[in-house]
Amino acid sequence: MTTALSAKESTGVGPLLRGWRERRRVSQLELALRADSSARHISFIETGRSRPSEEIVLRLAEHLDVPMRDRNSLLLAAGYAPRFRETPMDDPSMGALREGLDQLLRGYEPYPALVVDATYNVIAANRGITMILDGIPEHLLRPPLNAMRLTLHPEGLAPKIRNLREWREHLLHQMDRQIALQRSDALRAVYEEVAAYPVVDPGVDVFEADGVGSDSLCFALPLRIEHDGHLLSFISSISTFNTPMDVTVAELAIETLLPADPATVKYLQSAS
Repeated sequence: MTTALSAKESTGVGPLLRGWRERRRVSQLELALRADSSARHISFIETGRSRPSEEIVLRLAEHLDVPMRDRNSLLLAAGYAPRFRETPMDDPSMGALREGLDQLLRGYEPYPALVVDATYNVIAANRGITMILDGIPEHLLRPPLNAMRLTLHPEGLAPKIRNLREWREHLLHQMDRQIALQRSDALRAVYEEVAAYPVVDPGVDVFEADGVGSDSLCFALPLRIEHDGHLLSFISSISTFNTPMDVTVAELAIETLLPADPATVKYLQSAS
């Protein structure tokens, strides 16, 4: 009986909510004020002395910025049915979404753009991405393609990235921040894999050596990548969906690579 009670205390909704609150570094009082509750009620929920309603679970999750997938877990732990469905991308009901994403990616050509999921698996990509991946070994292009693996693998894009150390540090920091916010074991596995790759020295870092872009690109770190004897420079932008109601949609991200100099624009337009 003692073992069963300990297991319940460690897996119930109370400890889960406390974990998210501590992860967000929010006090019980601050959370209570945000959620129009009381610190006493929050304390009772976290210790299991009070069973929260479905409404308060969702309200607390909203104010703690809990990912949608984990909101379902909180509801289940509290004894309620999941609120948000998770629809596969190939489901017929997702047809309009797939068509919209494809249209968006095509409209961005000849500039590179792609759609990834929560672990950076590539859901869709345009011809700009296909061009950049030209020459990548077949074993790295087998499904599921992973954007982080393709970028940092020593047989992937890494040897072509002229500012590899800076770009690698940026990507690893981005993933580390997401892991801290989302508690994703799958993403952590990807992070540990790509972080262990040896750093391929691409040679002289042109961005540092010739000072190109040091003034015009000071607002963002560029991705400087060599392709067919040309040095291309991009600024990365990531977009997500507002107010998603599906776990799959909530975890999608659209990354676009904006040309950072006239030479890149001219090359991409001539190559299209």
